[in-house]
Amino acid sequence: MSQKTAQHGSWKSPVTSDLIVSATINFSSIKCDGSDIYFVEWRPTEGGRYCLVRHSDVTCDITPPAFNVRSRVHEYGGGAYAVADGNVIFSNYTDQHLYLQNNGGAPRLIFAESGMRCCDGVIDRRRNRFVCICEDHSRPEQEAVNSIVSLPLDGQGAKLQLASGNSFYSNPRITADGRKIAWLTWNHPNMPWDGCELWSGTLAEDGTLAESRLIAGGSDESIFQPEWSPDGTLYFISDRTGWWNLYRCQNSAVEALCPMEAEFGRPQWSFGYSTYAFLSASQIVATYTSQGSWKLALIDLTTRSIEPIETRFTDISYLQSAGRNIVFRGGSPQEAPCIVTLNISERLCKIVRSSSTTTIDAGYLSAVELINFPTEDGLSARGLFYPPRNKDYCAPDSESPPLLVMSHGGPTGQTSSTLNLEIQYWTSRGIAVLDVDYGGSSGYGRGYRQRLNGLWGVVDVDDCINGAQHLVRRGDVDGNRLMITGASAGGYTTLCALTFRNCFRCGASHYGIGNLEAMVKDTHKFEARYLDRLIGPYPQRQALYRARSPICHVDKLSCPVIFFQGLEDKVVPPNQAESMVAALRAKKIPVAYVAFPGEQHGFRQAETLRRVLDGELYFYSQVLGFTLADSVEPIEIDCL
Repeated sequence: MSQKTAQHGSWKSPVTSDLIVSATINFSSIKCDGSDIYFVEWRPTEGGRYCLVRHSDVTCDITPPAFNVRSRVHEYGGGAYAVADGNVIFSNYTDQHLYLQNNGGAPRLIFAESGMRCCDGVIDRRRNRFVCICEDHSRPEQEAVNSIVSLPLDGQGAKLQLASGNSFYSNPRITADGRKIAWLTWNHPNMPWDGCELWSGTLAEDGTLAESRLIAGGSDESIFQPEWSPDGTLYFISDRTGWWNLYRCQNSAVEALCPMEAEFGRPQWSFGYSTYAFLSASQIVATYTSQGSWKLALIDLTTRSIEPIETRFTDISYLQSAGRNIVFRGGSPQEAPCIVTLNISERLCKIVRSSSTTTIDAGYLSAVELINFPTEDGLSARGLFYPPRNKDYCAPDSESPPLLVMSHGGPTGQTSSTLNLEIQYWTSRGIAVLDVDYGGSSGYGRGYRQRLNGLWGVVDVDDCINGAQHLVRRGDVDGNRLMITGASAGGYTTLCALTFRNCFRCGASHYGIGNLEAMVKDTHKFEARYLDRLIGPYPQRQALYRARSPICHVDKLSCPVIFFQGLEDKVVPPNQAESMVAALRAKKIPVAYVAFPGEQHGFRQAETLRRVLDGELYFYSQVLGFTLADSVEPIEIDCL
C-alpha cells in the first residue's frame, strides 16, 4: 500500500488516547507468599484505584472495589501491603488505616489512629505483630514525625515504638526466626540517595528493641534494600565506591560481593523497591543497570562469582523469589510492562499479566536509539531518541519532524526503554521524541547523580538543549520546531528552559515548579530540604533561589506554555502553576491552564490522562500550525 504524504503532526494514528487509557494498567510492589504471587495493579478506568491482585493457578483481585491499596507516607507512598501465610495487611488510601484480610476474607480494620500513615511493613510471625514505618500527622501545625513501630495484628494490644528520633526511616526487615531487625534511617537535609544509615538490632521476646548498632552508611553513602538471607546474614546495597553495589555483613565485617561499574540500586522515591532476591543461603538473583539497560544475573555467594541471565527485558524491577522461580516487572522496547516469572533452572519466562491488552502493528511503533551527546564542560549526557514512524504516512521531502524533548521527574529519575504508548502517541503522528537522562539522573553512578548538586535549573537545562541540538546537527529534526515537556521536577526543567534560554518554540508543564521559594516553604516533609543540595540552603541562598525561579523572570519568557495541574497536589501545590499562568496572561503570551479536581501529584484517573494527552497535542498544533488528523476536544488558549 502506498503511503500518504502529510506534514509531521498530521498523521492519523491508531495509538489514540482512548486506547492508551482503556487498555493500559501498571504494576508495582510484587511479593511472593509460598507459590502465590501478589502485586498492586493501578487502574485508571477505576478512578485510578490501586488493587491488590494474587496469581496462583488463576489471577484474581484480593481487595474489594471499595478499597484502594495505597499509602501516603512521604506523599509518594509505596510498600502499601505485606503478606504472609495468606494473610494480607494493607493501607487503604481514603482513610490511611490498616486492614487485615485472612486468606481472601473481607478486610478487617486493625489500626486506625487519627493522623497516622503506615507502610513498608513486615509481618512478625513470632509475635503476631506488624512492624512498619509510621508517619504521624496528628499535629498539623508541626512537621510530621516518622518512626518504626510494631502493631498487634488483632488490633487489641499496645503499639510499640522501635526506632525514632531521626527525620526518616525505611525498610524495617526481620530475620526468619524473628530475633533480629534491620532498617534504614536518615536526616534532613539528605535524601536517601544522598546518604543514609543501615542499623541492625536484636528484638526482645516482647517485640521491643533490645539493642542496636550501626552497620554501614553515613551522610555521603547511600544504602539501599537491606535484606536478611535465609541463614540470617545481612545483605545490602551501598554506593560507597560511587556505584550502588552488593555487600554483606558477616561477623561485624562488611565485604563487597561483586564490585562493578553498574547500579544495583534505585533512588528511593517510594517504598517497596527490590533489585535482588535470595534463591537460597548461597545464591542471589539480582538486577542491575549498565549503560541505560537493566540486566539479570545469578550471584554465587560462596565464590562471589556473577553469571549473566539472558532475557529480552531491558527494564526490570520489583524482583522477588519463590523457590527456583523469580518474579519481576519487566519491559522492553517491544513489550509494555508485564509481570514475569522466570524459572532459574530451565531459564524459561512466563508472562503472568501484561499492562496492555492491545496489540499494535509494529509499523506504527518507533524504534528507540540510545544516544550519547556532548554537553557543557567537556562532558557527555544520554537520552533515548524515537524518530517518527507510521507505515501509512510519510512527510514532504523538504520537511524535517518537530521534536518533543521529555524531561523526567525526580530529578533523580531515569528514562526507560520499555514500550511506552504515550511516547508512541507522538511518534506515530509524525513528532520525534527525545527522552533525556540529563546530569542528575540515576543509573550512571553517584558522580552522574551529583552533577546537579548546586546546579539544578542549569545542568538539566543544558543537557536537554544540547540533546536537541545534537539531533538538529544530525539532520534528524527541525531546529525551528523544538518543544519541551516535563512533570514535577521535569516541569521545573521545562519552565527554566523556556524562561532562561531561547531554544524551544513552546512547552508543557505538568505540575511543575515555577517558584523555588514557594516550594521550600510549602512542600511536604520528605522534600522539605531537598533543595539544600540542588540549589543551596535557604534562606541563606535566597538570591539564588530567586535567580533560578522562572516566576521571578517572566519578562524573559516569550513563548507559549500549557500547564496541567492536580488541585489536590501537596507536593507542588496549584498556586505554583496559577502564579505562572497569571504572569503569562499579563504579558499577553499564549498560555493554557488545565486543572483537575481530585488529582494529586501524578495523574491517575482515565479521563484526566486522556485529556492531558489530547490537550497537549492540540496546544502544539495551534502553536506550530499543523492540522490534526482526528477531532480533539479544544483547549482554551489565552492570548493566541
